[in-house]
Amino acid sequence: MKTEEEKPVEDIQPQAEPPVEDWKDKYLRALAEQDNIRKRMQREKQEMAKFGIENSISDFLPAIDNFENALRFADSATGDVKNWAMGFQMILSQFKEVLHNQGVVSYHSVGNTFDPQFHEAVEIVETLEQPDGMIIQEYSKGYKSSNRTIRPARVKVAKHPKPVEEPVASEELKKEENI
Repeated sequence: MKTEEEKPVEDIQPQAEPPVEDWKDKYLRALAEQDNIRKRMQREKQEMAKFGIENSISDFLPAIDNFENALRFADSATGDVKNWAMGFQMILSQFKEVLHNQGVVSYHSVGNTFDPQFHEAVEIVETLEQPDGMIIQEYSKGYKSSNRTIRPARVKVAKHPKPVEEPVASEELKKEENI
């Protein structure tokens, strides 16, 4: 039995290297994978930044609501109060402009059908005057960006009452049993 050291030189064959095309293909695949990873990381970074901005904006929405509620009564004010109200109106418009620049818009809900993606039902009223699922009052505005709801609108929703089953008179039951 011969060991490798004892084998004649003619028996040892050199290992064949893969063709250049295989190396080139592997290189191109590695470059493409690296490019895909870079693009995915950039996309995720942009999404995280946008998500952070939207979350920060959602913290300011109650203050904007309070501005709007306070300014509803400004029309009946007089004198200095009216001047203050005009200044606050300008500040509110600046806030709304910032929201608009970030792609955040408010939406109107009254008269629309309830959609759990955009609405939060805080009250349900049984009525036949409105279609089932119709929003009849908006307590606070909803805000959305291009791809998600920042804050759902808080609304009152109409619901049709369940039909009341009339109880069958006991005399009719007795007659049916005797037959």
